[in-house]
Amino acid sequence: MSYHDSRLAFDAKRQTVWDSLWRYHFSNIVPRDGCVLDLGCGYGDFINAVEARRRIALDQWDGFVPYLQPGVEPVVAPVTDLSGIENKSVDFAFASNLFEHISQSDFAATLESLRFKLSDRGSLAILQPNWRYAYREYFDDYTHVSVYSHVSLADFLRAHGWEVLEVRARFLPLTVKSRLPVMPALIGLYLKSPFKPLGKQMLIRARPLKGAR
Repeated sequence: MSYHDSRLAFDAKRQTVWDSLWRYHFSNIVPRDGCVLDLGCGYGDFINAVEARRRIALDQWDGFVPYLQPGVEPVVAPVTDLSGIENKSVDFAFASNLFEHISQSDFAATLESLRFKLSDRGSLAILQPNWRYAYREYFDDYTHVSVYSHVSLADFLRAHGWEVLEVRARFLPLTVKSRLPVMPALIGLYLKSPFKPLGKQMLIRARPLKGAR
């Protein structure tokens, strides 16, 4: 039995969550005339919700391809290998629950490669568990190998030549399996509220510093 059969089995509720996140948050920061890259896309829930001129989904697990909507371009590769994507073509890159699954050296390599793939207006948004609030559950996922809080993740990005644009220490609950109901209107209210019960995932957005290597 694989990771996608056990720990990350398909759950239709995820698409409801991502459709709502697109409607209430990401549609406000993602350029509709741009190219969006979903790194480590899983079942493609984020990229399927995106409305943009071009959509690219990348994952080393080739089982994601049948889950993509028509028009989404699949790239089967590890995140450390972005050679299948043109330089300066990506206007918004996104990674959800990805970088805690790889080593810091692979994370750094991904950032360095992504630097060349982003356009002049390009940025990277990272959504993942915040150790400060999710330490009890963090290693319930046996594939987690790296630990970050909203402070250390922002510092890691800065140390590798990225400018941090936004830090939200508590953005979402840890999982769709939380006690909160998965309803679009409630998700919208949750995102707008200054109070984040069960908020254990952080959101950080950054862009490469010009001339930094």
